[in-house]
Amino acid sequence: MVPSILLSAAAMTVIVALRYLAVSGVFAWITQRLHPGHYAAMGQQIRKEIGWSLMSAAIYGVPAGIIAWGWDQHGWTLVYRNWNSYPLWYLPLSLFAYLLAHDSWFYWTHRLMHRPKLFRAMHAVHHASRPPTAWAAMSFHPLEAITGAIVIPLLVFVIPVHIAVLGMVLAIMTLMGVTNHMGWEMFPGKLVHAPLGYWLITASHHQRHHENYTCNYGLYFRFWDRVCGTDRGLSERFSAER
Repeated sequence: MVPSILLSAAAMTVIVALRYLAVSGVFAWITQRLHPGHYAAMGQQIRKEIGWSLMSAAIYGVPAGIIAWGWDQHGWTLVYRNWNSYPLWYLPLSLFAYLLAHDSWFYWTHRLMHRPKLFRAMHAVHHASRPPTAWAAMSFHPLEAITGAIVIPLLVFVIPVHIAVLGMVLAIMTLMGVTNHMGWEMFPGKLVHAPLGYWLITASHHQRHHENYTCNYGLYFRFWDRVCGTDRGLSERFSAER
């Protein structure tokens, strides 16, 4: 049993690492094509971001691999394969539930990590990227990585979810983590400044967090920032570039 668990954890670590390298690599390439020189003279920073991110991949991969092994071998979790297990309308509902729960956890833990002692001990690694690049999405201190790695593995014991929807959650998490750190806004201004953009987080919003530190703590949605008065709008530099 133990060898198979270890194999699952190792396999998931490799998957997370390759997913990070592939997605961050693609968007770093797009950045170079659309904004030549944007990452110029940032080679040392990028190497550090990749190093921290690959360490984070192991921290994310181990619990995910253990949960995946338990689900496959013993039916742990509420992840299901049969489309008929729940009504079809539950699919988008479960997707939103996962994103909302993850966003809520991220907002409060992220805000907590900006308290001086925790910032120095955990979160300073992420903010050492000045400005962040497409490689910084998983550039975390191991202690911070642990806070992020446990969310989805815990949710699968609480909220039923189809395996395909869970894949969508992971895809959205990866894409938004990378695109929000690229250093430029990929979405058109008509979306960013539209009513929908008023509630969604894109690079323009998250860049403001990296500029001011004490605002814009959310991951997917601006809900908690607006409710708690920590939303400071969009990066003025990004607005000036559009």
